[in-house]
Amino acid sequence: MNIAGKLEKYRLQLQRHVQILTLRYDIKREYFTLGIPIFLALMILLAAVLTGHSFVTDDPGVDGAPINDEVAAKQAAYEALVAEMEAAEAAERGEVLPVDEEELEPEPDDEEPKDDLDHIMVFAILVALIPYSIDSYIQKKLLQKREVAFSELLYKLSELMRGGIDPVKGFVNLSKTNLGVITKNSQDAASSMVLGKSFEESMHRMSQSMKSRLVARYIDIVVQAAYTGGNVADLLFRTSEDMRSVINLQKEKESNLKQYIVIFYLAQGIIIMLTYILSTSLLPLIQGVGMEMLGGAGLSDINFERGFFHMIILNALFGGLIIGQITEGEIKHGFKHSSILIALSYVACVTLLLPAGAGGEYVIGVMSGDSQEVFGGIPLQEPIIFNVTDMDGNPAADAFVKLTITPSGTVTSSMTEEDGTVVVTPIPGSESGTYIVTANVGESTGTATIIVSGFDE
Repeated sequence: MNIAGKLEKYRLQLQRHVQILTLRYDIKREYFTLGIPIFLALMILLAAVLTGHSFVTDDPGVDGAPINDEVAAKQAAYEALVAEMEAAEAAERGEVLPVDEEELEPEPDDEEPKDDLDHIMVFAILVALIPYSIDSYIQKKLLQKREVAFSELLYKLSELMRGGIDPVKGFVNLSKTNLGVITKNSQDAASSMVLGKSFEESMHRMSQSMKSRLVARYIDIVVQAAYTGGNVADLLFRTSEDMRSVINLQKEKESNLKQYIVIFYLAQGIIIMLTYILSTSLLPLIQGVGMEMLGGAGLSDINFERGFFHMIILNALFGGLIIGQITEGEIKHGFKHSSILIALSYVACVTLLLPAGAGGEYVIGVMSGDSQEVFGGIPLQEPIIFNVTDMDGNPAADAFVKLTITPSGTVTSSMTEEDGTVVVTPIPGSESGTYIVTANVGESTGTATIIVSGFDE
């Protein structure tokens, strides 16, 4: 036996074992196309959680505001400078200040927290949906081809019966020809008839193997016509024509409903553009007002971009399911639209709304206005000017700069100019102390210090 013969033998044995397992344990395609991908997606999320990935959270600083290592270092340096000045003044007066014992700072963790669990969740959703989406799309196209081929089979069978051939013999003869995608189904039914099974039982088994409600309906008509007698050939011919008409109506219906697919896709794009405009134009102005809300949390402390990202992804998921229900009558056919919308929305979000997700890194420096000493509650006499460049030293023009001031005060986020600079005129709080103005662009951070003296001093 040659190699091709051995391969064919192994293929038939494997196919036989698969059929036995499928019949014995009722194994369905969804176990492989949906169950296994969902399991893999859950494993991906579990592995991400166990390896330290989490959702985006702000490290609590002064009054709940985030303070990074650079800010803490500047504040510590300022406090050390104040302590040295007090010690020098005390030495001039002949006084000795008690020396505070130096507290040992805890060693920082070598591993930084990974706050990208929402990104990993998007990938997990795609892993869970894409295999089933592809399989359902392929199965639907195959089903449509089977229905068309079965209508052709009915037409050919009616022509044979016009020549005086009975339905069983005519069907067996047609099974020996090329019937396209239903050749295997028709051959199994014909073999069943040859082995002594009735025409009705064999045709119903063929209906079950094709998994088409439309085919099952017309097979019932064929079986009843074969047993009732009369002009069966004309009845089969009209049945074939009627089935073709139904198939054409279904295609026309799907074609007319495609406009809703375009509408949903355009709506998703409009939502992304509106949130982009909102987050880069309107929200920076609102966040800079410094209004206190939600029990004392400032608007500048709310991560609107991350919230928009979650909203867009959820809208893409459920929007795709709605498309499937409206256009094809079943939610499962919407998974492919959900996968496409989620993938496109994710790319748009990390490009427009979440530059940090795309790995945007910049160098942020202070050109002027750092370490000013002012009274609290009034704007700075000299604005603070941040300079933003990319990693190659080129000015980062039109980059969104999120600005915050801690522990309190008002500052307005803005966009960089053509030369990469952004001019900031914050208003610190009324209490005396050290205030930190933080500029965030992508994954990078820059800070400036304001020293506030109270009116009572």
